[in-house]
Amino acid sequence: MDYGDLIARLRSGERRALARALSLVERGGPAARALLAAAYPHSGKAHLVGVTGPPGSGKSTLVSQLALEWRQRGAQVGVIAVDPSSPFSGGAVLGDRIRMQQLAGDTGVFIRSMASRGRLGGLARATADAAILMDVARFDHVLIETVGAGQSEVDIARTAHTTLVVDIPGMGDDVQSIKAGILEIADIFVVNKADREGAERVAQQLRTMLQFGSRDANAWQVPVLLTVASEGRGCAALVAAANEHYAHLQQSGLAEACAHAAAERELSAALQELALEQTRGPAWDTLVRQIAQRTRDPYAAALELLNQWKQHQSCNGKPN
Repeated sequence: MDYGDLIARLRSGERRALARALSLVERGGPAARALLAAAYPHSGKAHLVGVTGPPGSGKSTLVSQLALEWRQRGAQVGVIAVDPSSPFSGGAVLGDRIRMQQLAGDTGVFIRSMASRGRLGGLARATADAAILMDVARFDHVLIETVGAGQSEVDIARTAHTTLVVDIPGMGDDVQSIKAGILEIADIFVVNKADREGAERVAQQLRTMLQFGSRDANAWQVPVLLTVASEGRGCAALVAAANEHYAHLQQSGLAEACAHAAAERELSAALQELALEQTRGPAWDTLVRQIAQRTRDPYAAALELLNQWKQHQSCNGKPN
C-alpha cells in the first residue's frame, strides 16, 4: 500500500493522521513496516527524551509539567506514555491520560498511551516506531515515559537522546535506582517529590556516586536536580538541562555516535521481529514442547527453524 498521502498529512501536522499511523505501528506486520519505510526518511529531527524510574516516583506528573514548560517556550510536544497491561485481558488502565488532563485541549501537545503488551518485536520496538512517527509529525520534543525501572525501560531509554532517571526519597533504599543498573544510562538525575524528608540526602548520594564516573573534561557532567512536579517546582531548570544536554550532543559530535548506536539497535530489533515472523510455523509448537520437556535445547531448536526457513527460501527460488 502507498502511504504517501498519510505521510504528507502527518508532516502537515494533522492529528487524526497521526492517531491512525500510531494505531498501525502498534499492530505491527507488513502494513506497519510499509508505513515506517515511507516515514523514515522524514525523521531524525525531534529531541527524544526518555523518562524512567520506579513506579510511584511521579513520572506522569513530571512529564506533564515538562510538556507545559516546553509549550511555554513555543515548542510542539509529543508524549508516549507506556502503561502496564493486564496479564489476563491485555488491557491497560491508561492512567497517564487521567494524570495529564491539564494538557487536554492544547493542539501543540499529543499524548499517546500504549499498553505494555505488544507485537513480536516487543515494547521497545513499538515505542521506537511511535517516536519516529511523532518525529515525522514535526514535534520538537517527544517524551517517552516508561512503566518503571527494569531492562525494558533501559532499552526504551536508550532510544532517547536525553534520558531522565527519576528517584524519590523514602523508597526504603535511597540508592535503589543505582542498584538497578540505571546509573549508566542517566543523562540527568531527578529527585522528585523533593518536599519530602530525605530528598537532599538522596541527591547527595547520587552526586557522590557520579564522582566515580568519567573523568573526561569534555564528557557531559550528569546533573542531579530536585523537583516537586505536583507544584511545577524545578521543572523549568530541568527543561533547561535537557535542552543543554541535547545541545552538548550536537556540539561535541556525540550525536552522530548516538545515531549510529540507535541504528544498530533498530536493525537488531527489526531482524528479531522478522525472524520470528518468518520462522513461526507448524514446527514451532512441537519445538516449544520439546524444549519444555528438556528433549531439545533452545539453540538447537532455533537452528532447526533457521535451517527450515533457508530450505523454504531455496525451494521458492529466493537467495539464501
